[in-house]
Amino acid sequence: MFSIGNDRVALVTDTSCDLSDEQLARYDIRLVSLRVASSRGEFRDRVEIDQDQLYALLQEELPKTSLPLPEDVSTLYRSLQEEGCTRILHLSMSSGLSGTYNMVRMMAEDFAPMPIDVVDTRTLSCGLGLLVLEAAESLEKGMSVEETIQQVERLRQSQLGTFVIRTLEFLRKGGRIGLVEGVVGSLLQIKPVIFVNNDGVYQTLTKARGFGNALNTMCDEFFRRYEGRRVRIAIVHGAAYDEAVKLRDRFAEKLDVVSSFISPVSPALAIHTGPGLLGAIVQDAD
Repeated sequence: MFSIGNDRVALVTDTSCDLSDEQLARYDIRLVSLRVASSRGEFRDRVEIDQDQLYALLQEELPKTSLPLPEDVSTLYRSLQEEGCTRILHLSMSSGLSGTYNMVRMMAEDFAPMPIDVVDTRTLSCGLGLLVLEAAESLEKGMSVEETIQQVERLRQSQLGTFVIRTLEFLRKGGRIGLVEGVVGSLLQIKPVIFVNNDGVYQTLTKARGFGNALNTMCDEFFRRYEGRRVRIAIVHGAAYDEAVKLRDRFAEKLDVVSSFISPVSPALAIHTGPGLLGAIVQDAD
C-alpha cells in the first residue's frame, strides 16, 4: 500500500497482467483472478491452474475463460479496507477483449464509501503489466492517483505490444480474433504479427511467411519505431522460454533498453493463443 497525503492507496489489477509473484510482492500489488472453465471444473487463473496444466488441458479440450467472480472482487476490496486502505487504483485489462473492466467499474461505483478508480488500459499481458509497474513506481514516489492515471495513459500511447502465434485456431475458437484477418494463407504458412491497437483489440500489424520470418518482421518494426529512444521492454512466451531469451537479447542489441523482463502468458490468456507464442511489449522509459 502507498501513503499519499492522508490516503493509503492500494494498487489492484487482474491476472492477465503477467507479472511475476516477485514483481507483485515488490509493490504489494493485489490480483483479481480471471477464471478458466472446463469439463473438469472451474479454476481461478494462476491460483488453481498454471500454464503447464492449461497446456495439458488443451490437449483434451478447449476451455473457456470467464470474468472474475464478483465475490472475489468485493472480498478483495473489503480486505483492503480492513487493512486500512482508503482508496484503490484498479488497472484493468482491455475492455475490448474482456468484460472484466465493465464488471469491476460497476462494482466500484457501488462500493461506498471508499473511492475506487478503475482504468481501462486498453491492453493486456505485459502491456498491462508494464503500466501497472509504472503506476506502482509513480505512487511510491508520492504522485497522486490522478497524476498516476495521467502517467499511465500517456505511456499507453507510447506502447506497442505485439505477438506471433503458431496458429490462429485458438484465437478464432475463443472469439478473440478481433480485427485480425480470419482467413490467412495456412498452406503458405502466412503468419500475422498481431498487435493490440489503441482501441484495445487485436489487429494485424504486418505478416510474413513462416513463424521465423514473422518474428523478424516484428522485431524490425520495433527497431524502426523505437530507435534512439530509451525504452522498457517485456517479452512474453507460451512455453517457449529459451526462444524468449533470444528475443530479449535481440532487443538489447538494437535498442536503448532501460529495463526488461520475461514472463509466461497466464493460463487465461494462453487459452486463446496456444503454446509457442512469442511476443514483445515496448514503451518509452521517460
